[in-house]
Amino acid sequence: MLAGVLSTLSRGASCIDSIPHQKLPKRLSKLFIVALLCAAVMAQANNPLDSLEQPRTYQTARLTTPPPQIDGKIADEAWAAVAWTGDYIQRAPNEGAAPTHQTAFKILYDDKNLYIAFRCYDDEPEKIVRRLTRRDGFDGDWVEINIDSYNDKRTAFSFTITAAGVIGDEFVTNNGNNWDSNWNPIWYAKSNVDDEGWTAEMRIPLSQLRYGDQPVHTWGIQSTRYDFRTQERSVWRFISQNTAGWVSNFGSLEGIKGIKPQKQVEIQPYLLTQGEISEPENGNPFATGADGKISGGLDAKIGITSDLTLDLTVNPDFGQVEADPGAINLDGYQIFFSERRPFFIENRNIFDFQVTYAEAGGPFTRDNVFYSRRIGGAPSGYPNELSDNEYVDMPNNTTILGAAKFSGKTKSGTSIGILESVTQREVATISDGNRERTQIVEPLTNFFVGRVQQDFKGGNSFIGGMFTGVNRNLEGSYLADFMHRSAYTGAIDFMHRWNNQSWYVAGTGMVSRVAGTKEAITNTQTDFVHNFQRTDAPHLQVDENKTSLTGTGGTLRLGKVGGDFKFESGFTWRSPEVALNDAGFLRQADDITHYQWVGYRRINPTPWLNRWQVNYNHWFAWDFSGRSTHNGFNVNTHFQFKNFWGGGTGAFYQHYDISTRALRGGPSLRSPRSANYWWWFYTDQRKNIQFNFNGWQNFREENAGNSTGFSIWMNAQVTRTLQFSLGPDLTLSRDALQYVQNVDWNDATRYINGTIEQQTFGMTIRANYTITPNMSIQYYAQPFISRGNYTDFKYITDAGAATFSDRFAAFAENQISYDDENSEYIIDENADLQTDYTFGNPNFDFIQFRSNLVYRWEYLPGSTLFLVWTQNNDFFDSPLQPLEQPLIQDMSRHLFENTGRSIFLMKLTYRFF
Repeated sequence: MLAGVLSTLSRGASCIDSIPHQKLPKRLSKLFIVALLCAAVMAQANNPLDSLEQPRTYQTARLTTPPPQIDGKIADEAWAAVAWTGDYIQRAPNEGAAPTHQTAFKILYDDKNLYIAFRCYDDEPEKIVRRLTRRDGFDGDWVEINIDSYNDKRTAFSFTITAAGVIGDEFVTNNGNNWDSNWNPIWYAKSNVDDEGWTAEMRIPLSQLRYGDQPVHTWGIQSTRYDFRTQERSVWRFISQNTAGWVSNFGSLEGIKGIKPQKQVEIQPYLLTQGEISEPENGNPFATGADGKISGGLDAKIGITSDLTLDLTVNPDFGQVEADPGAINLDGYQIFFSERRPFFIENRNIFDFQVTYAEAGGPFTRDNVFYSRRIGGAPSGYPNELSDNEYVDMPNNTTILGAAKFSGKTKSGTSIGILESVTQREVATISDGNRERTQIVEPLTNFFVGRVQQDFKGGNSFIGGMFTGVNRNLEGSYLADFMHRSAYTGAIDFMHRWNNQSWYVAGTGMVSRVAGTKEAITNTQTDFVHNFQRTDAPHLQVDENKTSLTGTGGTLRLGKVGGDFKFESGFTWRSPEVALNDAGFLRQADDITHYQWVGYRRINPTPWLNRWQVNYNHWFAWDFSGRSTHNGFNVNTHFQFKNFWGGGTGAFYQHYDISTRALRGGPSLRSPRSANYWWWFYTDQRKNIQFNFNGWQNFREENAGNSTGFSIWMNAQVTRTLQFSLGPDLTLSRDALQYVQNVDWNDATRYINGTIEQQTFGMTIRANYTITPNMSIQYYAQPFISRGNYTDFKYITDAGAATFSDRFAAFAENQISYDDENSEYIIDENADLQTDYTFGNPNFDFIQFRSNLVYRWEYLPGSTLFLVWTQNNDFFDSPLQPLEQPLIQDMSRHLFENTGRSIFLMKLTYRFF
């Protein structure tokens, strides 16, 4: 449920091509001043809906009769003890209007539970949309209650029930800007359809909430109803979409007296049986075609106090988690994968420390002090001494021996998070069929994360800090040549809001330090993230005697979020020495960026539109020598018609860009100026069949490259219980300067590039069959193929030349030939019939198919049976010539001719509480 969340504002572009990069700071300051003046003027405008934003209070009462039976019918005598409250007001699409169908609720409590009853009126109850989905599906009509039991004006617990009886729950943080559906408390709810519409009852154990120990409580509450047929969202305490904040504007729940904080204790052991079938490989003792194992583990949640919880996991299993999507990465940057593992997802808001948040977006927004995928990832090493007849059995992931997470928020507004995890020393087994030996590929490692944040002034301000530490046992291992022995990062963040939270100033700052052998630190200085060896960076120098690196990073931003007009302006930096990738995620060091976003949104319907919005963004970047590295501009717009179709379009112009990493340690390579545009539209989401279309195109100067892409997403509600979605996407691209390899020759380095023609096709397929809200069958599949063919090989001669064709020299026919036996190109650059150097065939044909079939039965609240079939099939080839068969034919030929790898598992969990 995203009620209360400001709509996400995506990037867009403007075609401004006349600003020389050396004059950007002056132009930048003018744009910044104009934006601030506009913001100040627009902030004075009165909101005509202010009169509707009146405080609301509900008076509850303690149960004095037997508690109501939770059957959804509201027929028990206990409900007569309190009055109904209603008078909901539309928040969308006709903000401030009366809803088509009204809603009312009641609240009771006793020493252990909170009881809530809803009456959702509907004059055509037979048309109420009741779609069955898994937990947190939120399909069809629904109603929810948000409870700020901390009364901190920033966090809340959300409980939702649909007309079909499906429940959902979310932990709300950052004053409504984050809604975490991975929070899964134990509570009870039922719904029922009758002649007046539909009704629902909830019983929420107080142990699932957090509140202080005091005689009388005042909690914040809000209720939202979603009417699927009319697409109306109506709320009990009206909060305009242009009002800053969500939780801070809740109404009040009063009358709760004499309850004691409940300490939560939940223990969930699991038993796992797993079998694996794959294609046997002749001579490989580790690929016999079949394998199996039985294991177990434990998850626990213990309430240390009413505010703070200890989560424990021993030998956690993530077998039922969906596989990551397929991807081919040619630019060298790390690929960021979202966390999917339950232990790390829950309460992740506390441990999240985004170095740069920017409404304008940007690649730097991925950088985070803590990236949980570092824990339990694939081993970092690989056996470095192998004979031709030896085979290797590598662990797929590093085993997490155990992890503990202590987190929560006190009544004084202090958020605390501590995470400790130990991962096992992993070894690869090596065999020639007769003898076996082992080699370490991942050391025993300890991860520590600590987070604290303190609220001030009723949640209008906060200040916080974070510390991460990674320590590895590298003694006697070749891993010490490239892995850090220790890595520490300390960081602070703050935010202050004023003028009813419409304006804010916020910032982050961090210091990192990594230590290890001389070889490891030299490796860090010369890796892709840092590139100290760049020949055109006088402010950088590789020091081979260093055993540690210390760097900094951070952000400072100012913005306005209230009203129709919004803006944000900020600066962010990463020093050359900063290193986060032991416990966090860092895309690039040695960067300073200014970004600006300005948006104007109208949410009041017109004869044609429900809402529309236009945005402007720009980005200017420098390295730490002061050299300009990038400037780009972007405009985009979004809209929704009265028939609930919608879409948008945008354009981006990159006037100047040099890549400090395109040549992998060589000089900075100037990129061609480019422009791209995109568009999308979607159909009415109320229909049984829905579509979403996206298209984009990019052009570069001097025919240096282009790309075109298109994607479709289709969702079909086949029956009330069966949902099917299909999402194919296709990208065709050409790049005349794609990196291939660096080669040493004549006391110099040749930076080899080529022209690549790349075709990429992927598709995501999902099918969900929900038998009951607690029993479902889900299927997920993703076929993926990417083919790249390189021609017109060349080497860089002047990486910064103003004209594209002056940046390289192409190999003539008498300078290049191909050695088919060794699959490499032979270069005779001086044409003396002698080989000067060689490089490998970079062509690729990569095909992948991943799928999961999951049967899930929550046979008791919190206790679940999983039956899972996972299939993985990969194919990779380096063809010399372009493949003639179409993408789909090539993909199907290799996917279905190979057996691949199939894993079958059964997992049973039981939750004691």
